[in-house]
Amino acid sequence: MEGIKVNALMLRAVDYGENDKILTLLTDSLGKISAGIKGVKKAGAKLKFAAQPFCFAEYILAKRGEKYTVTQASETESFYDLRTDINKFYAAAAVCEAADRLSYGGAEDETLFALTVRALSEVCNGDEASALIKYLFSALSSSGYTMGLDNCSECGAPLVSCDKMRFDMNAGAFTCWDCGTGAGVSGVTYNVLRQCAGKPFDSAYITADGKKRALRLLREYIAYKTDARCTSLSEYIRLL
Repeated sequence: MEGIKVNALMLRAVDYGENDKILTLLTDSLGKISAGIKGVKKAGAKLKFAAQPFCFAEYILAKRGEKYTVTQASETESFYDLRTDINKFYAAAAVCEAADRLSYGGAEDETLFALTVRALSEVCNGDEASALIKYLFSALSSSGYTMGLDNCSECGAPLVSCDKMRFDMNAGAFTCWDCGTGAGVSGVTYNVLRQCAGKPFDSAYITADGKKRALRLLREYIAYKTDARCTSLSEYIRLL
């Protein structure tokens, strides 16, 4: 029987038995799936690479009932340089963790798949903090948790040059300080988010610690929307 071919990114692997693993794969055509892979903990295992962090490959799957098993794989990109820089490693781990939190089994999402693969490349080859912020903002929007970065959602006033404002976790919207009741947010956080999202921003609010502030807000927003903590993101923030 011919196997099912998918382009997939390995998000997470857990040990299963003595030599096997269960992979969480984000695919271009099947959405997020779990798949067993046999013998990869043995020295010299042919498919060991397919169970490594950040592996992007064409996986061939056998399906029995509702269960998938990896039978073959052909690597497209390993993003090897992510393993040589601890900051980039944890930024990339945060990308994969967020993709896992924001995707659902059996729900095809080509947009999230493409965003995630592109983000790993940008983390690998550029400023990983900016790439991570850009990815989290875009992935949230793709998953239906848009974070509004325009004017105050209550009165419509511009917020770009405001020192402080509020963010409504439920609505995913920023407001003037006096308009809303959400958590307080600085103008630095807001402008760094706009900068990384490719929107006009006030450079006077771009500070050395701005990316850390923006990532903290994104971490709390993901946790609020998915009811799950992102431990890799927390570790990356600690390293900054």
